[in-house]
Amino acid sequence: MTKKIAVILSGCGVYDGSEIQESVITLLRLDQRGCEVQCFAPDVAQKHVINHLSGEEMPESRNVLVESARIARGEVKDIALANADDFDALIVPGGFGAAKNLSSFASDGAACSVNLQVQALAEAFAEARKPVGLICISPALAAKIYGPGVTCTIGTDADTAQAIEKMGGTHLECEVTEIVEDTARKLVSTPAYMSAKTISEAAAGINKLVDRVIELTQA
Repeated sequence: MTKKIAVILSGCGVYDGSEIQESVITLLRLDQRGCEVQCFAPDVAQKHVINHLSGEEMPESRNVLVESARIARGEVKDIALANADDFDALIVPGGFGAAKNLSSFASDGAACSVNLQVQALAEAFAEARKPVGLICISPALAAKIYGPGVTCTIGTDADTAQAIEKMGGTHLECEVTEIVEDTARKLVSTPAYMSAKTISEAAAGINKLVDRVIELTQA
């Protein structure tokens, strides 16, 4: 039976949206595994817009849903329309958009809040014990979704790991090419570009995460 996977995007570009390479690798692997995929994103303004050439903030406003359509080739829906009952699993690629547009983690750290629609959808997957894959910086939201005691990884970044622990999560250090699984919660995480130096390194961990998330839909 074809597995249906929801993917949450957070814009387009590592510094102010979804990490493009992580997102494309995720979508490619899901397609290679024969999954039916639907991308979602919140219909909200980005926190800010970054010039990816200079790294400087730009004096303009962009919409997270509209920008996410760049990655999804237009095949993206407002997250307000997403229903966990329609899918077998959920995956969230990284990029600063996860910490700026899906949540306030970039500015508020352990005191962050999560976009209410993102929170509601992720919690629905968690409560239904459906597999969830969190990539790169997105595992920083795990404790907000699952509550205290959840196990995840962002690799080896000490400051982010400390924030996860402060929120009640358990952080495990992880090599970039590997995954960490919280078996009780069916949550899988991988560092990707929190640690990766090359696209191949990022792909190694992301492919393992996608494969494991698919396996867990059959558990």
